[in-house]
Amino acid sequence: MSEHPAHSRQPAPSEPNEPVSHARHPTLERHCDVAVIGGSAAGLAAALQLSRQRRGVVVVDDGTPRNAPAAHMHGYLGHEGAAPGELMEVGREEVRAYGGEVLFGRVVGVHRRDDGRFRLDLTGGHTLVARRVLAATGLTDELPAIDGIAEGWGRGVLHCPFCHGFEVRDQRLVQIVTNPLGLHPTPLFRHLTDRLVVVLHDPAGVDEGAVEALAASGVTVERSEVSRVLTGPDGEVSGVELGDGRVLEADAVVAGSRFQARADALAGVGLTTAPHPTGAGDVLAVDARGETAVPGIYAAGNITDPSLQVLPSAAQGSQVGAMIAFSLAEEDLHAAVRQSGEETDWDHRYGGPDRAWSGNPNGTLVHEVTALAPGRALDVGTGEGADALWLAEHGWKVTATDISGNALARVRAEAERRGLAVNLVRGDANDPAPFGTETFDLVSLQYGSFKRTPDQRGVRSLLAAVAPGGTLLVVHHDLTPLRDPVDVATQTRMYDPEAFVGVDEITAALTADPDTWHVETRETRQRPPGAASTHHVSDVVLRATRRTA
Repeated sequence: MSEHPAHSRQPAPSEPNEPVSHARHPTLERHCDVAVIGGSAAGLAAALQLSRQRRGVVVVDDGTPRNAPAAHMHGYLGHEGAAPGELMEVGREEVRAYGGEVLFGRVVGVHRRDDGRFRLDLTGGHTLVARRVLAATGLTDELPAIDGIAEGWGRGVLHCPFCHGFEVRDQRLVQIVTNPLGLHPTPLFRHLTDRLVVVLHDPAGVDEGAVEALAASGVTVERSEVSRVLTGPDGEVSGVELGDGRVLEADAVVAGSRFQARADALAGVGLTTAPHPTGAGDVLAVDARGETAVPGIYAAGNITDPSLQVLPSAAQGSQVGAMIAFSLAEEDLHAAVRQSGEETDWDHRYGGPDRAWSGNPNGTLVHEVTALAPGRALDVGTGEGADALWLAEHGWKVTATDISGNALARVRAEAERRGLAVNLVRGDANDPAPFGTETFDLVSLQYGSFKRTPDQRGVRSLLAAVAPGGTLLVVHHDLTPLRDPVDVATQTRMYDPEAFVGVDEITAALTADPDTWHVETRETRQRPPGAASTHHVSDVVLRATRRTA
């Protein structure tokens, strides 16, 4: 599956404009300012901060948050009782609204390059190169080896009185203590219900004074190993069977875990976890700014602190994201540059010795434009310029734009070789006045897209470039297949269509102003054979004209 560029034409593999080297190099390397590993609360909060600072942010999420077994989350102001997945979906939408990308896949290794940047190896053989890395991968709960605990974890088997305590108030609770830290939440559970039984499954290291205080307060304490957690016909917890065969009836079970920070992918830069002060597991150490012992690599969320619920994890991620933004801004200040992660990404893609695309114009463009009288044309996201050059050959006065200077250099060289005049403008549709003050008889956006912004600056600039009586032609792929699930263990999806302006968003802007625009075509159809096309794929075609009065 090929990737769609943020500012340049990017066909799908079955199209005539597919990368000419696709068969030899099926993997992709992308560049960004910040790579965020982990797309839960901490990672998305950091990505939101950074995207709002106009940084190129790519989140790589393998969809395995710590709270995945839980049906609801609690204690999150404004989202009390929401399902964790609902919060993550809203978070992804907010990040994408500012152009941040969320890729579904997995990071398997991180390494520092000679130029100081970091290379992230992803499943599927892809790579991501970033100036900064944020690890927000959370932790793994290592559960006691007692039958029934893993099956009920996050539902009938609980560990946190703040996450689930109110929901089991006044119910029969059996707490299974398996490590010295196990009694830490017991006073809280005792306050929530007067039907609490504590079972010392492994009493080694347990504070006997705390045990005596519980017993004196009326809590039943059992000194016995646990055989298993029992469930009823409905699958709900019904009790706890002890080693001597007795059964303690229960509506819910409390059990603690050991925890292991998910930091294996960082071994390539020399980062390892350290024991948590409680002795209950390992964490990744960070300083007050969230930076690890390796400069440029940061961490936030449960990977640094197992006690953080969703709300404080998001808060920490937001704070660390701000620290990363400061770090990048200060680095750019001293270098006297204003770097763009998007520009870097596309300059890299067009920086190799080989041509990226086939050089053929898009067949849908040929089909739609042939009947138009040549005039002034704007090709937005021109890439290597196949469409712009075809328009110039057919009598159009062409202005071609792209964020990549390397791409425009290829267009310039080919135009000179053919003896064609094409005005080249380096820029992004989201720049202020990206197309100047001139308007055009044809504005063409062929498989190009640009990052979303809440104020729709890019969309407004695109529409403003169409002269009265002029035509807007937007051709995109049917992206439905990109919304199918991906097996993150073997593949990473390297393009996030929801972070980019698409046909639907442009159509909505047109239909919202019927006095100015007439939408002639908005449909998904097979691409016509065309002058240079050799394949038939589904295109989403939007064609509209600007009214003259």
